Amino acid sequence: MPKTASLHRDSTGPARPMASLDSLLREWLPRQRWFAGKDRPVTELRLLSLTELFPGCLHLLVHAGHAPSPSGHAGVPAPGAATPPGDCYQLILGVQEHSSPRLGRALIGRAQEGPLAGMAVYDALRDPRSAQLLLERLRRPGSLGPLRFETDPAAAVPSGLPPRLLDAEQSNTSLVYGDAFILKVFRRIQPGVNPDLEVTSALAGQGCRRVPAPVAWFRTTQPFGATLGVLQPFLPDAADGWTLALHALATGDDFTSEAHALGRATADVHVALAAAFPGGPPAENGRTAAAMAERLDAAAHSVPGLRPFVPGLRGAFGMLVTCDPGPEAQRIHGDLHLGQVLRAGREWFVIDFEGEPSRPLLERCAPQSPVRDIAGMLRSFDYAARQRRPWRPQWARRCREAYCAGYAERAGWDPRKKHALVRAYETDRAVYEVLYEARHRPDWVAVPMAAIERLAVRGD
Repeated sequence: MPKTASLHRDSTGPARPMASLDSLLREWLPRQRWFAGKDRPVTELRLLSLTELFPGCLHLLVHAGHAPSPSGHAGVPAPGAATPPGDCYQLILGVQEHSSPRLGRALIGRAQEGPLAGMAVYDALRDPRSAQLLLERLRRPGSLGPLRFETDPAAAVPSGLPPRLLDAEQSNTSLVYGDAFILKVFRRIQPGVNPDLEVTSALAGQGCRRVPAPVAWFRTTQPFGATLGVLQPFLPDAADGWTLALHALATGDDFTSEAHALGRATADVHVALAAAFPGGPPAENGRTAAAMAERLDAAAHSVPGLRPFVPGLRGAFGMLVTCDPGPEAQRIHGDLHLGQVLRAGREWFVIDFEGEPSRPLLERCAPQSPVRDIAGMLRSFDYAARQRRPWRPQWARRCREAYCAGYAERAGWDPRKKHALVRAYETDRAVYEVLYEARHRPDWVAVPMAAIERLAVRGD
């Protein structure tokens, strides 16, 4: 493919290919589910690194600079990197002379100028041939420019596994290979080891079977060290907790036994995490309350509908200062909900340990109260219950009770006896949900807003 190869011979720096890609990406990126800057105009696209994975397939890290949002947020700066505040995205792009019908939704457009002028550009992760070649690259440990491909020596990944893209809404891109493995390609890249690799590796070392262990991964050394993707075993017969909960609601089936078992599974993971990572004393509640209040103020600035409830929500945070400090801070999941758990047979598994992608990586990796995870799951039961009309609050209450009871059986402490603590973390989670839904799924804002009203007015 001559035009792709000439990129490396003729380019004097990584900026030159953007003459071909800039206009295409400015239009395409904001339409992607995983693009975090939908509420902030893109002011700059800068190519940070470019590597040819194989002929006709380019690996890029692109910095997207943004104008400040109404809350003043302009993105996450990369410590140690000479880039302004913004977001760094991983793109794997195919480039070919002719736009074949097989590309379908993968096609981004045709470059009009620069070194790729006249070439069709597409999202290579949506192209089966490119996705299969990526797996072959992962099967062989080694280096390719700044990219490093690594594997678990004890794991065997066969060649020739057919790929299929998962279309579920998520902040990354996932490919399933032959119903045997799943590759998560991180889209929004931050410096450091991604928790989805760090945590799953550590839990595997603890012998925790609630989490699929990584078998291969790839990372970059430029412009900073960062994890790019992780390959793990796929559970082909598993169903996620969200799907199971909605089915139970639709059929009128009871879900309390599943919620109870899920509480036990959550506690198993927390116990293993506490053993795998050095913990600490209980979180300093005054500092935690102040951080929650700061997030509330920023969210209310962006979502006017929150403003009438701010005084009541601040009351929930204020109770943290005088309540029982609760369990010791430790590594946690960080974004636990029904979509992050799978049931295969009679067992629950926990997946996706990245935490909330909008938060800085150092913050997501810091020890936190395990109550944050519990609150995330309690909110998820409410989300599920509100998908049916009329709303069935008793369904959510029974699930919450059963989940906490199951957790208490394995963890050695009972969330139901930490009411003020759970209420504060649940309120903080609901504030996050309102901001998230306002940015990404405006039709869903009413779901967390109903919880906001409940938590602010009645303090349930």
